Amino acid sequence: MNADEATLGITIPSTLEAAARDLASKRGVLIDDLVASALHEYLHFSPSRIYQISTSVALVEGINSGSISSSTLLEHGDFGLGTFDGLDGEMVILDGEIYQASGSARRRSDDFPVPFASVTQYCEEAVFQINQITSLADVEVACDRYRPSDNLFYALRLDGVFGNIHARAVHPAQGGAKLLDAAQSQLEFHYHNVEGTLVCLWSPRYSSSFSIPGYHFHFLSKDRTKGGHVLNCTAGQLRVGVQTISEYDVQLPKKGTFLKADFSKDPASVLAKAE
Repeated sequence: MNADEATLGITIPSTLEAAARDLASKRGVLIDDLVASALHEYLHFSPSRIYQISTSVALVEGINSGSISSSTLLEHGDFGLGTFDGLDGEMVILDGEIYQASGSARRRSDDFPVPFASVTQYCEEAVFQINQITSLADVEVACDRYRPSDNLFYALRLDGVFGNIHARAVHPAQGGAKLLDAAQSQLEFHYHNVEGTLVCLWSPRYSSSFSIPGYHFHFLSKDRTKGGHVLNCTAGQLRVGVQTISEYDVQLPKKGTFLKADFSKDPASVLAKAE
């Protein structure tokens, strides 16, 4: 054994051991090397990567049933956005926890199927401050200066006390209901003088077939009791952290209506109306 090597004694399911030995045999490598490689990839995954379940065009077309578990989602990041089965509320992923927000917010500690979500391992690369925010447009203009390219993706975290938050949550939809139809019955609510966090992902225009272009903000109060998709806000001062994303991993459903759906229409205009 070399000086930089160590022995790790662990217990794993017999089915996993059999799968590992079979893969090692097929690749012609030692099982020790295979396991070490898998651990290295898992423990040193790139912080500049988004992991996404399903696509925005699927959501637009009414494919809103969960396909991949929330526990799998959290294996890939601690910061992000999404929705729930049947569009039952806005998903906020912050500090490694999932919250379901429809005006009020609650933490989801159970393991449940997710129809659409995007998550990253948040690691801010730059921090700045913005002042005298009179609208969400002010926030977007201030953040634009810290995005060096319109062709990459970004994660932004904004913390502070908000004078006002105007938010919404899509009303739960019947199975197969399209996003725009569900958005017509959305619930809207206002918060005043509330401390909290805006969780934001920014995506390029070209990504509309799989992501949601532009800024996408969800709010979660500091006490974790309020939240939703942000329509507008005001604030005196906000601390902003930003992370550049250059890797995008989209996990597609392997069964259900996704396999037969028609995704030939450009969803950009529908996404803009729904947002």
